[in-house]
Amino acid sequence: MEFTAIYYLIPALIMFCAGVYGFITRKNMIAMLISLELMLNAVDINFVVFNRFLFPEAMEGMFFTLFAIAIAAAETALAIAIIINIYRSNKSVDVRTLNEMKF
Repeated sequence: MEFTAIYYLIPALIMFCAGVYGFITRKNMIAMLISLELMLNAVDINFVVFNRFLFPEAMEGMFFTLFAIAIAAAETALAIAIIINIYRSNKSVDVRTLNEMKF
């Protein structure tokens, strides 16, 4: 059975484009964080697909994806903590209301 990468690359491209669109158009920090995670997941899919397509016997793409998922989880926890602190001080998570990071 032949591996066809196009069946995986097209949904990853759609996910990445939806993430970019959501990140650019949204003004809510939570929605921007979700869009960023969508882009990271699309990149992880591409890592696995290109590893399977270029080096079918190797597992580097899968291991790199696992590390990327772990780093993304830590990044999300840190971002949510920052967003909670911003909400506590400004009572809003709208990007337009923020003018400086020092409170």
